[in-house]
Amino acid sequence: MESIIFHIDVNNAFLSWEALYRLQELGETLDLRTIPSAIGGNKESRHGIILAKSMPARAYGVKTAETLGDAKKKCPDLLIVPPHMDIYKEFSRKLITLLYEYSPIVEQYSIDEAFVDMTGTGDEIQSHPVVVAEKLRQTIYDSLGFTVNIGVSSNKLLAKMASDFEKPNKVHSLFPNEIQEKMWPLPVGELFFVGHATKTKLYNLGIRTIGELAASSRSIIESHLGKHGALIHDYANGIDYSPVAAEAADNKGYGNSTTISHDVTDAAEAKKYLLSLCESVGSRLRKDHVMAGVVAVSIKSFDFSRGSHQCTLDSPTNVTGELFDNACRLFDEYWDGSPIRLIGVSTSKITKESMRQLNLLEQDKYIRQGKLESAIDDIRQKFGNDAIMRASFLDNQKKSP
Repeated sequence: MESIIFHIDVNNAFLSWEALYRLQELGETLDLRTIPSAIGGNKESRHGIILAKSMPARAYGVKTAETLGDAKKKCPDLLIVPPHMDIYKEFSRKLITLLYEYSPIVEQYSIDEAFVDMTGTGDEIQSHPVVVAEKLRQTIYDSLGFTVNIGVSSNKLLAKMASDFEKPNKVHSLFPNEIQEKMWPLPVGELFFVGHATKTKLYNLGIRTIGELAASSRSIIESHLGKHGALIHDYANGIDYSPVAAEAADNKGYGNSTTISHDVTDAAEAKKYLLSLCESVGSRLRKDHVMAGVVAVSIKSFDFSRGSHQCTLDSPTNVTGELFDNACRLFDEYWDGSPIRLIGVSTSKITKESMRQLNLLEQDKYIRQGKLESAIDDIRQKFGNDAIMRASFLDNQKKSP
């Protein structure tokens, strides 16, 4: 029996849900989806970017993630409303609840995306999967009031690629026998997991379409891009064996970032933010009794260009000091002096606490430091984050992001 996977993607989720809330709960008559409008962050807190926009706003060239100021220049009459995440989470919950009526295997991929394993849910799904998807699309609109795109295929990758075809309110299939016609002519940058940096490297290799990547030598791609190259080569050929996970897997990474209220140009100041972020990440690692084997630092500059630098640790850790030492080293290696708008610390390659192997001296130091930081965690949990503070934060009373 061939697997049948649906990928459901809500069209303009935040804006659609905001519009529905205002119409249904607040009794407003103006539908945000019918006018140039957008969901935008707060200028004062430096989160002044477009999070979602209506189709009329898109016609003016308004783009997601651009600044509110730039969007207003393109569309002076653009109506910008603040986000309400609690409302959006409730709409998301209703969608997932409805999807469980169609299959017991639903994986929520993000707040506005989900995979559904429809395999074996009835004779019609095996013989006419696109017809069933069309019925689901209409049911979501009739029951919940918003539109979705649904991608239909035999694996998660192809289903997700299909849902990104023409929008909004569409159903598309992308089965293995349709790859050559529907996917291979697309620009390589449209392949899932091919970001800007990877696309640039592929362009330098003369690869500009997904089909050209699929036809290239796997070993050559892997030699230039490592394991990621092998992965995207598989993806270009439609290969993906990952199952639809009905339950959330263990956390594969811990991270935190902060948008700074002013552009930071001083390394010492930037490292105070890094320390605060490492405290937050380390506390979460310790709470879950896990350690990280990889640390990464990400920086967004004043011009919104963004990049990151990471390293693999000699031994996994959840100690704030060790995370901070490595974060500082990464920062020094990567930062070019450009004014910093946002800075972040993330970790991956997560293992259980008992996995760390040390000599006796290191083990004793690690245990003592771990007990100290766990005690600090307990104090903050009981009395608040400001109950105990590092001396380096006293001058300017920086809080944990």
